[in-house]
Amino acid sequence: MSNWNGNWESFARDAELAAKERLNEVDRISESNQWKVIKAFQKHRVSDFHFNSSTGYGYNDRGREVLDEVYAEVFGAESAIVRPHFVSGTHTIGIALFGVLRPGDEIVFVTGKPYDTLHKVLGHPGDGTGSLADWGVGFTFVPLLGNGQVDWEGVKAAVTPRTKVFAIQRSRGYDWRPSFTIQDIEEMVGKLRSIKDDAVIFADNCYGEFTEEREPTEIGVDLIAGSLIKNPGGGIAASGGYIAGRRDLVELAAYRLTAPGIGGEVGAMLGTTRSIYQGLYLAPLLVGQAVKGSVFAASAFERLGFETHPTWNDPRTDLIQAIRFRSAEHLITFVQAVQRAAAVDSHVVPEPWDMPGYENPVIMAAGTFIQGGSLELSADAPIREPYIAFMQGGLTYAHVKLAVRQVIEDMHSRNLL
Repeated sequence: MSNWNGNWESFARDAELAAKERLNEVDRISESNQWKVIKAFQKHRVSDFHFNSSTGYGYNDRGREVLDEVYAEVFGAESAIVRPHFVSGTHTIGIALFGVLRPGDEIVFVTGKPYDTLHKVLGHPGDGTGSLADWGVGFTFVPLLGNGQVDWEGVKAAVTPRTKVFAIQRSRGYDWRPSFTIQDIEEMVGKLRSIKDDAVIFADNCYGEFTEEREPTEIGVDLIAGSLIKNPGGGIAASGGYIAGRRDLVELAAYRLTAPGIGGEVGAMLGTTRSIYQGLYLAPLLVGQAVKGSVFAASAFERLGFETHPTWNDPRTDLIQAIRFRSAEHLITFVQAVQRAAAVDSHVVPEPWDMPGYENPVIMAAGTFIQGGSLELSADAPIREPYIAFMQGGLTYAHVKLAVRQVIEDMHSRNLL
């Protein structure tokens, strides 16, 4: 049943007051992570000259080298490679997996089928695309149980002598399930070690950075990957990604990014170094703003009678807020309203389309300064039942609140409330 009374100020105040304790907790986590990042900068003596650019091979680029060290420090890892040359989260994850896996190896996804865009990276035997399967790497998805938890009996049954990598997707993707908290992942690590202790544990960390006080590599995960146009880029990095973890595994990934024997020793930064450093510095604050926006959105839409996941009071471990609607019209109105609330391209009206890498038509709102920048406010949804929209990001809490207001007003004008 809807609680909308036509008065935005009172509605927003009530939604905010209901979620006050959770919003305060987000601020506390943001502050803790801000201190962690600053201390990493201080420990590695980040200086103005580290922001200088490099060209050509990029030999002796001390700014790039220190950037890798800072990322490793922040993520509690032995090593890291941070580059603008990673074009997306999918590319970065692909580099990590191709770096570690060899023909004849197998990868077991313990958290179910991975995010849609990774399916083509996995591929199928003989597809001719150079996918993992085309190179003779096998893979198995172990579906989650009905309660969204890992099916440990299924994982045990999926493991073979060829199993080289266990993969964990931290965020929900396009699934109506809980994202996995750091505590959840820590428990997974313990169980996976008992099943096959020599396998590499990899985690897709996209959307999760700085939402909690610890990262997967701080609790036993061997290798993580993520995108700089999501959380750690702080809304400033124009492109790029990072891989962090065990030194030997990061080196293998670096060989895949460049070439064996070259690895991370080269790579001109082409004027991006300052923005990547500054984006990391800002990331804890801006991730906190985005998470607060998601908490507020959940509180608001629950008051309107819609089901949300996570609820406003659930612990947060990523940026993504899922909202279940009753019809495709609700879904499309929601996404179009988020676009109308954007600072960039607010006049554009998104429509469902067959987006490469996705299995259903997708509608996306993305009025962003960085194309595809998922730390900025965006929303997307596959047009399929159940009608679930996925909202993420928001560089400022105030912007997310504006978007929620726009959605409510548009739905009200179309008699959808």
